[in-house]
Amino acid sequence: MNDIVARRKALHRELFPGGIPRFWCPLLTHYRNDGGIDFDRMSRHLDHIIPWVKGFLIPGSTGDGWELDNDETLKVAEFAIRKASAYKASLLLGVLKADTGTMERTISDLLALIERETGISKKKTADALKAAGVCGFTVCPPRGKTLTQADIETGLSRILDMGLPTALYQLPQITENEAAPETFGKLVQKYFNVILFKDSSGQDGIAMSRVDKGDVFMVRGAEGEYARWLKDSGGPYDGFLLSTANCFPREIRAIIESLEKGSVEKARGISERITLAVNEVFSLVQSLPCGNAFTNANKAFDHFFAFGPAASAVEGPMLHAKIRIPGEIIAATGTVLSRHGFMPSKGYLE
Repeated sequence: MNDIVARRKALHRELFPGGIPRFWCPLLTHYRNDGGIDFDRMSRHLDHIIPWVKGFLIPGSTGDGWELDNDETLKVAEFAIRKASAYKASLLLGVLKADTGTMERTISDLLALIERETGISKKKTADALKAAGVCGFTVCPPRGKTLTQADIETGLSRILDMGLPTALYQLPQITENEAAPETFGKLVQKYFNVILFKDSSGQDGIAMSRVDKGDVFMVRGAEGEYARWLKDSGGPYDGFLLSTANCFPREIRAIIESLEKGSVEKARGISERITLAVNEVFSLVQSLPCGNAFTNANKAFDHFFAFGPAASAVEGPMLHAKIRIPGEIIAATGTVLSRHGFMPSKGYLE
């Protein structure tokens, strides 16, 4: 185990010479009226949040990673690689697919994209990833409620056997299963290329367990009560990878910095305000027939950060399913933002 941890630490230093970002964002994927991907809007959105966020998962669940087809995934990844390079940001490429075979094919396609973007052969993968600003690939356990822990371990092992830096992602809301702490422990003990672990389940089973984490960087993806979850305040996580980084990047960065300085009460105050607003809007979007709560709530929030206080007069944001968030949800979201003091004075598109 000591050799694996030493190799993991060395890989961390290689991938993150300035240190692993404590705050990551799964960037929203925006769409035009015709349903095509709106890269201009994504670029403006990214410009808006980049002062506070230096790590990105693209496409993540919040960026419709489970809904995008292969062509869309590659287009979004191409956008992400070019932007990450320009901003010198750390980039995890999302490989959110239901089965291991599809994950392997998608990773192969992404490696071919990286080769085209950098001009560096896949035979020099480490050099190509570095040139592209890509620090790894993010995968979930294969989907299926009947899968055993042995099945999950086998599926993830196939990906890790590819030898690429990999982030493991716990998302039972989609995969219908979870990697148990013991399964995580076995993978961490065997594969030094497990660099990061994200848990969006809200159960935090692995982080709260006594299993040896092997210096894997642990980030929380579930929303709410942010101040209590970081190691600075006695929690089990090194950082955050949050859907709400799309909309509250300044505030969540302030929580992290406050905890780093020992200002726990200040961090809790900010955390409580965001938690109240997030809980209300996550409840508002439950009635939508498509998408997921992470995406839909943040698109409703982002509508106001993009268009400002008058955003209710602008038709709601388009979802991947080519339907818009209805006006009544948008209006109610605006009320929530105003009540909790988060309504911007001007939108980033204005």
